[in-house]
Amino acid sequence: MKVMVWEVASGQIRYMMLEETERGSFVGNVAKDLELDMDKLSNNGVHVISTGKTQYFALNMENGHLYTSQKIDRETVCGQILKCLLKFEILVQDKMKVYTIEVEIIDINDNTPRFQMEQLTFSIRETTAQGSRFLLADALDPDVGINSVQRYELSYNKYFSLYVQAGESGIKNAGVILENSLDREEKAFHNLVLTAIDGGDPVRSGSVQIHVIVLDANDNAPVFTQPMYKVSVLENIPSGFVLTAVKATDLDEGINSEISYTFRTKSEKISQIFQLNSQSGEISVQGNLDFEEQDFFEIDVQAQDAEGLSSLAKVFVTVMDTNDNAPEITISSFFTSVSENSPSGTVIALLRVEDKDSGENGKVTCLIPPNLPFQLQKSVDNYYTLMTDGNLDREVVEHYNLTITATDRGTPLLSTTAYFPIKILDINDNAPIFEEIFYKSYLFENNPTGASLMMLEANDPDWGTNSTVIYSILDGNDPTASVASLLSVNTETGVVYALRPFDYEEFQQINFQVRAQDGGSPPLSSDVSVTLFILDQNDNAPQILYPSVPTDGSTGVELAPRSSEADYLVTKVVAVDADSGQNSWLSYQLLKATEPGLFSIGLHTGEIRTARLLLDKDVLKQSLVVLVKDNGQPSLSASVTVTVVLADSIPESLSDISSISIPADPQSDLTFYLVVAVAFVSCLFFTFLLVLLAIRLHRWRTSQLCHSGSGNFTGVPVSQFVGIDGVRAFLHSYCQEVSLTADSRKSRIFFPIGSCTNTLTHHQASGEPGFKFLPEDLNIANEAQASQESQHSLNLKLLL
Repeated sequence: MKVMVWEVASGQIRYMMLEETERGSFVGNVAKDLELDMDKLSNNGVHVISTGKTQYFALNMENGHLYTSQKIDRETVCGQILKCLLKFEILVQDKMKVYTIEVEIIDINDNTPRFQMEQLTFSIRETTAQGSRFLLADALDPDVGINSVQRYELSYNKYFSLYVQAGESGIKNAGVILENSLDREEKAFHNLVLTAIDGGDPVRSGSVQIHVIVLDANDNAPVFTQPMYKVSVLENIPSGFVLTAVKATDLDEGINSEISYTFRTKSEKISQIFQLNSQSGEISVQGNLDFEEQDFFEIDVQAQDAEGLSSLAKVFVTVMDTNDNAPEITISSFFTSVSENSPSGTVIALLRVEDKDSGENGKVTCLIPPNLPFQLQKSVDNYYTLMTDGNLDREVVEHYNLTITATDRGTPLLSTTAYFPIKILDINDNAPIFEEIFYKSYLFENNPTGASLMMLEANDPDWGTNSTVIYSILDGNDPTASVASLLSVNTETGVVYALRPFDYEEFQQINFQVRAQDGGSPPLSSDVSVTLFILDQNDNAPQILYPSVPTDGSTGVELAPRSSEADYLVTKVVAVDADSGQNSWLSYQLLKATEPGLFSIGLHTGEIRTARLLLDKDVLKQSLVVLVKDNGQPSLSASVTVTVVLADSIPESLSDISSISIPADPQSDLTFYLVVAVAFVSCLFFTFLLVLLAIRLHRWRTSQLCHSGSGNFTGVPVSQFVGIDGVRAFLHSYCQEVSLTADSRKSRIFFPIGSCTNTLTHHQASGEPGFKFLPEDLNIANEAQASQESQHSLNLKLLL
């Protein structure tokens, strides 16, 4: 096998090899000739791309050698074409590079010349002049060049000699020349052997028997009106179209002048495409002319009379191209997806565009729609590269159905469209975005644990895992409370839940942040501020601050002088409500009174005032039940019992106050026993106090007694709220002289002017709450002991 490298330049290689080589024969070292790395050859996606239907060659990926994939018959592949070239491309997909390979198939002498007929018979009139020529059938040899028919040999005969003439196409036509006159009577038949010999090595030959019949008297051969006919025709003419008509004349008359026309060399292809009318000489089309398959035909037409005289004419048919082939788009490599962060110029596809037409009809223009982030560039020969042109954004367009149109320049224009579906792959380039820039929600206090407060929603325009949003709560700015202990958020839905009941009185609002984070790598996130406002509910009853409920079991008493006029301020009930708004608006009302109509209370101030002048018939001890109610829904309330003692002076009140028992609950026996116990303890305390006073009197008998004061308590608050501590404060503030007589139920207390250091003004007395008087805390003798004692005077100065 003979193989050589003809040319290596500009990415194009030409090899030469003999035909009929066995399958797997070595053609060339492509890796070496193209300077490819043999170690990486198998990993680079190298492919052999053939334009024909048959793949004649294969590339060994291990050593880079090119081999034949089957036996190649040059005559089958190229026919009578002198230079037989097989062209294909080698694609290195990783480098996106194409190399053109041409392999020239060298003809070998593998075909023997042969004649179409085993025996050739023709007739010659005996009157034929010496030197007359008779064309013989040509031998056919599929080989070309030197391997085709080079010469003819004729067996020896004294009447005939061989002549050979070469046509314009190089085909040698054989014939015989009549060297001597024929005499039918001497010899009516002549048998000759014509041998065709090619120029191959070894030489091959074929022969045919020629049987010559000698006839009488036809001494003129037909003569064509012109030796050559030229016809140009479009390839798309219909079947039956007449190309031309050949014409020959014969000077003979009668039957000897009748001429018939035949194709002298009638190949199979010519027989399929053309038809010759033997009588008229018209050559018409009966098959399909295809410029892309064969654009030129040379036809030999023979005119022969009845006696066998003939002549030859050439008919040259030129097929002209029409735009009957649309461009063809062949995809060599194509990536169906590309990442949205791919740089401009990223190669997506490599394709080949080819039009089988010629001239302007074969020139192709490839276009893609405008305003798309893609471009189409021509690379090598008819190859185009599709690449990105600009930035891709999956969130704007996630899929392109790119259309590539290849249009030729023929008339009419023909085009082919190829569709390239390109999917844009997502990257995590978008953070989640909340629907609002700030969220606020309202919730009534005392909510149940696990109550749903609100739903936050953030959207991520990315795809798949990159668009998965996970919610979490960030601690707010409040250092006293951790938001994580108060609230939780569903990581998938964004619903915020309360982890415990909230108390408006504890805090009125909660400020926190919620973060939305996607599932990309690296993850992206965004935060939003949320304020939860706690709304108040009426869950706190009013709390009475004054009068306060004693903790030692005593009963607080308010004093009201009998000389009080109407609208006199006796005391004031002070209450607060921990709620807010209208839930904390308080109203006061007398729920129960000993004498209805005697006292009134301010609806919103809580001030207890006399509603009329006090009368002597009014009961000394007045019990008022005050109800304090808020304005909530439902309304909550609290009540307190205020005891008011009607007295013009403190001694009078002190003498009567012992008769005031602790208000008892008629339905509680425990209260009764407590009162009895307190009374008993008080008696023991009074006895001890009397003994102590007697001892002190004996020691201070020489001391000057305090001067008597007015019987009335001038400058003393007539309404003082006094308990044990109040009595001590009261006695500490004044120097007192107590005078007890056996026939008097009243006690007199004298206040020396010089020793009174904390005297209250009348204005202070009327505007401030009074003291509490507690019977068990007063050092006063009861009336039974006073009636049994003789009248005496006791001056006592108490300093407590």
